[in-house]
Amino acid sequence: MSSHVEPLAPVEPSPGARQLSRGVMAAWWYTATAVVIFELALVAAWMLVALAIDLQASSALIVGGGGLLWCASTLPLLGDYRHRLDAEPGVRWLRLAVPFLVAVIYGVAAGTVVGSWQLALMPIVQSLVLLNWQRGVRYKVVIAATILLAAVAVADSALDVSDRIPIVVPVIYTALLPVMTVSTLWWWDVLITLDRARASEARLAATQERLRVATDVHDLQGHHLQVIALQLELAERLLPADPDAGMEQLRAARVSVDEARQGTRDLATRFRSVPLGDELANARDLLTAAGLEVEAAIDADADSAPASALGPVIRETTTNVLRHGGGARARLALTRSADAWRYEIANDLIAGVEVEHDGSGLEGVRRRIEEAHGSLEVRRDGDEFVVVVTVPARAEDAR
Repeated sequence: MSSHVEPLAPVEPSPGARQLSRGVMAAWWYTATAVVIFELALVAAWMLVALAIDLQASSALIVGGGGLLWCASTLPLLGDYRHRLDAEPGVRWLRLAVPFLVAVIYGVAAGTVVGSWQLALMPIVQSLVLLNWQRGVRYKVVIAATILLAAVAVADSALDVSDRIPIVVPVIYTALLPVMTVSTLWWWDVLITLDRARASEARLAATQERLRVATDVHDLQGHHLQVIALQLELAERLLPADPDAGMEQLRAARVSVDEARQGTRDLATRFRSVPLGDELANARDLLTAAGLEVEAAIDADADSAPASALGPVIRETTTNVLRHGGGARARLALTRSADAWRYEIANDLIAGVEVEHDGSGLEGVRRRIEEAHGSLEVRRDGDEFVVVVTVPARAEDAR
C-alpha cells in the first residue's frame, strides 16, 4: 500500500522580512556602485593624463574604452564578494580567470600608452583586493598593494605632463584605491554580519518560545493526566464493591478532562495573544495595503485594553471591510472612557449593495462581546457602514 504525500508549499516571507531583505539588497547596490564609481573616476583621470601626454584620440580610446571594459570585468568579482560568507574558503581561480585576463591586458595597454607603471598595476591590484581572501589575509594584501602602488608612483614621478593636468590627483587616488575599496566593502561586511546576527537572534527567540510552550503544555497535561489516571484506577477498584463511589470517581475524571481541555485552550489563547496596539496597527496597515484611505485614532494606552475580547473583533471587522466595503476609505478608532473601551470601525459602501447585518461573522463578534459583558452596535450612516463595540475596562475579570 502506497501513500502520496503532497509537498509542503513554500512559506511566504512576512512583510517585515521582505522589507529587511530589500534594505539589505539596497545597501549592497550602494556598496558595489561606490566601488565602481571609484574605478570609473580613476579611469577618467588617467584618460585626461593620456590626452595631456599625447593628444591623439587613440590614446584616450585605449585608456578610456579599455577602462570601461575593465570596470565591467570587476562586477563578477564584486558578485563573488557579496556571497563570500556562504562560499567555501579560498579563491576559485578558474572562475575568475577572465576578469584577471582583462585586468592584465588593460593594465599593460594603458600603462604603455601613458608610460606609467602605476596605471599598469592598478587594475591587477584592484582585482586582487576584491578576491575572497581568508580571514586575516585581506588586510595584508591591502597594505602590500598600497605600498606597491605608492612605490611605483615614485618611480613614475619623472612623467612629463602638462601643468594644466594635476597629475598628483590620479597618482594619489590610485595609490589609495585599495584602501578606499576595502573600507567601502567593510561597511557591507558590518551590515551583513548584523543582519545575520538579527536573523540568528530571531531564530533563537522562536526556539526558546517553542521550548517554553512545550514545557507549559507538558506541565499542564502531565498534571491532569496523572490525576485522571489515579481517578480511573480508583474507579476501577471501587466499581465492583461500591458502584456509587466508583461512578463518583468517573464523574471526577470527566471533570478533570474538561479542566485539562480548558487549560490547554487558555494556554493556546495566551500564547496567541497580541497587544491590542499591534492588532490595530496591523489592521490599519492591512487596509492601507489594500488601497483604502485609512483614518486611525488610537488611544495611547491601547495595550491596556482587553485584548482577548477586542482582538478577535478587530480581526473579524477588518476582514469584513475587505470583503464587503467599497474599497475607498475606512476609519478606525479605539478610545477610553471612565470605565469602558469603545472600538469603532467604519467603511464606505458599494453603491446599490445592501449590507447583511446578521452575518455569521458579526454574530461571532456579538457572542464574544456578550461574554465580556459589552455591547455591539451595527448601523448604516448614509454611505458608511459602522460597527461600534463597547466593553468594560475590566472585561478580562468579567470573562
